[in-house]
Amino acid sequence: MEQLFRYLLTALISTVAACQFVQVITRYVFETPIMGLEEAALIPTIWLYILGSVNASREDTQIRANVLEIFLKTQKAKLILHTLSEAISIVISIWLTWWAWKYFSYALRVWKESPTLYIPTFVYESALFIGLLLMTLFTLSHLYRHLQYLFGFTAIPEDLFGDPEIASTPELDEMQLLADRNKGQAS
Repeated sequence: MEQLFRYLLTALISTVAACQFVQVITRYVFETPIMGLEEAALIPTIWLYILGSVNASREDTQIRANVLEIFLKTQKAKLILHTLSEAISIVISIWLTWWAWKYFSYALRVWKESPTLYIPTFVYESALFIGLLLMTLFTLSHLYRHLQYLFGFTAIPEDLFGDPEIASTPELDEMQLLADRNKGQAS
């Protein structure tokens, strides 16, 4: 799943960057803008934003204000806070997904098209519903995992909450692995 998101998001950001590059060159160098390029670039841009949020939800790396966590000393207290946070997130996500579904079903019923290229707008209007649905599902899985930890069905990992001052990502872990490997070769 991680590789799917990595390649998909890379393809989307490359497409958006290429569209912007072509538009700048044609508009300011050749002084003949390509009609509809901004309209076509809107599709990968919206999907990039939404799928980026889905990926952050999947990795459980959404931006949070963990102010209360600073005052909590035990892992159990932090786990209760995270479980409560996930439960509130589920309620809000379901509510937003419901509204996104209503908007998406309206877009399908009306069947609007973009003004220049006549692209059906549901191609990018569906991104919000699909993205919120996936974010809700990933948040549900995080809530389920936290409930398993909370009720003792699964042991709480030592690094579940980690050091709040040091963020850990797969990229940082890979860099640490490479640094350790290079240190071992130098010795």
